[in-house]
Amino acid sequence: MCIHQLNLLAASNNLPITNFLGKQHPIEAHHLSSICDIMEKAMVNGDTCIIRCILVVFQVVFKFFFSPQTERNRDIVRRSGLLLWQLLMAPRDQICSEIQKEVCLAISSGLNILYPGETEINNLLKLVLTEGERNCGLSQLRDVILTNLAEQLQNNRFGSEDDDHYRLNDELLHYILKIVVRESCVLITKCQTVSKDDFQRLLSTVPAASSCLRYLMAVQNHLLSNTILIKPDENDDSDSSLQGETLKVQELKTSILSLATQILTGCDEVLEMLQQVTTALIHSDISDREQRLKGLEQITKATMLGHLLPVLLTSLMHPNLQTLTMADALMPQLVQLVLYTSQTALLLKTQSPVFSELHSSPSSAPEQKGKLLPDERMLEEKEEPGFLTGLKIPAPWAAGKTVETVHPVRDNYKFKETVHIPGARCLYLRFDNRCSSQYDYDKLVIYAGPNTNSRKVAEYGGNTLGYGSRSVLGTGWPKDLVKVEGDTVTFSFEMRSGREHNTPDKAMWGFACTVRAQESSEDVSGGLPFLVDLALGLSVLACSMLRILYNGPEITKDEETCQELLRSKLLQRCQWQVEANGVISPALTPSPSPLPLTIDEDREFTYPSDVLVPPVGHYFDLPRIRLPPGIMIKLREISGRARPQFRPSIK
Repeated sequence: MCIHQLNLLAASNNLPITNFLGKQHPIEAHHLSSICDIMEKAMVNGDTCIIRCILVVFQVVFKFFFSPQTERNRDIVRRSGLLLWQLLMAPRDQICSEIQKEVCLAISSGLNILYPGETEINNLLKLVLTEGERNCGLSQLRDVILTNLAEQLQNNRFGSEDDDHYRLNDELLHYILKIVVRESCVLITKCQTVSKDDFQRLLSTVPAASSCLRYLMAVQNHLLSNTILIKPDENDDSDSSLQGETLKVQELKTSILSLATQILTGCDEVLEMLQQVTTALIHSDISDREQRLKGLEQITKATMLGHLLPVLLTSLMHPNLQTLTMADALMPQLVQLVLYTSQTALLLKTQSPVFSELHSSPSSAPEQKGKLLPDERMLEEKEEPGFLTGLKIPAPWAAGKTVETVHPVRDNYKFKETVHIPGARCLYLRFDNRCSSQYDYDKLVIYAGPNTNSRKVAEYGGNTLGYGSRSVLGTGWPKDLVKVEGDTVTFSFEMRSGREHNTPDKAMWGFACTVRAQESSEDVSGGLPFLVDLALGLSVLACSMLRILYNGPEITKDEETCQELLRSKLLQRCQWQVEANGVISPALTPSPSPLPLTIDEDREFTYPSDVLVPPVGHYFDLPRIRLPPGIMIKLREISGRARPQFRPSIK
């Protein structure tokens, strides 16, 4: 067990023992061979204690003390791998779960030694991902390896040379995603199939994420972090550096697009299953149907819908990822997800007590309609119930912004903070009833503006507890709301007196204040239901992508340079012809022009509807464009030809 504790301590990169073990010389091949001999003898005798100890030794040796440089070392490594694999694939009745766990940890620790090539590692991972459901040993090995890779990827979130090693190829990611989708669907199905007690136990275990889901989360966070959070080096403006950064960003965007496409496809399957289970529960006669419908939202958060989709939707709104390629590829899936989430949210909402309270009974409906005004009755008739009906979407400032000092305040303490809520006409301040300071000159000053040079609104200080000044400044700390005009308020507090020995903490508590943009405090503690929030997020992203598709490709530098030329009516002289395959190309031979003989450059011109249709008949002259004098002067200067002079004829 001492070796086991040593291995656990060595797993931390922040401890000195890790650096110490990393500097030790690797062991020789015959030492590892002796370890294998002990393992073989223990396996023959069935000595589980020795087997477990040797497995822990393998973990330390593979991680710190062995390097397969020679052929003999590679032979010993192959022998070690066969012993570990033999233990892993042993029947469940012949090996305990503790030993199986240690085998998985040993293989994971020596993954790069036991499987030195990328092809070998990929084959191993493909095996554990495809056959893991049929074998508990392979399933446990899969979980250990993916958990280890996820941790390493999180530690190297902002890029390193080991990224390619921790990020698996697309084929393996596809297998992992299939497992995650299957796990999510099974978890949702349990809300309908398990017993009442098992359902309560299920609620107590979520939202724990499986190893496959954790790895996908790590890969997604790694790609998004490197695309959104990392900024280019402003000091290095060389062409090679800029070109390298551009290529890296393009590779990351391609990887994000591929991963996002797979995740959205998987979420589509999970949402379809969620809709089926919700419909089945609504029409079932289970005694705890209401509890299961309420718990279904909590269970949904534990699936890929809760762990992967919200982060992906938020990140795709970043300008770096708002591209035409992304919009064109993801738009069909986004529309489908919006439909699924809004429909399922509506199903769940119609079963909630809040919704039934908002919609009164049919007998009282005619009475209420009779009381409505004509305009309101018209709106009432046109309104269709949706998943947002009766729900109040919380504003970003609804919960308020809390500003407070340390508690209690100390000597010479100074505090200053500005709160700005864009668009607010006025701000409302509510103070904590524990606000106090030792003397009335240990005060808080409030300014209606971004700094202390703004208009002073009020100042508060002192206490009524019988300590210090035994009085308060003015009317004392406010018990009602304090209104500040404008959208910005600044708090400035200074502790000028020294604390006296008999002053308790409650007399030097400082202050705490909540700033809101509305007079009544809105209860937003619960927020929106998860699926409603998800449907809104998907809708916002879909609208943003639609705007990108509508605007089309960005204007290129060549188009910006040629804007004047593209707007010029000189191009109206160019005639076009329709090829046999439907392509429009410039006509090589001038055809009879349907345009007027003279086009005024200063007037708006509209092409005839049949401009591309060659007229029947003989050819006639191309239209002559009357150019403004300024352009003609510049053309003559460039060409070097002077304006012709007309001399009067002499008779």
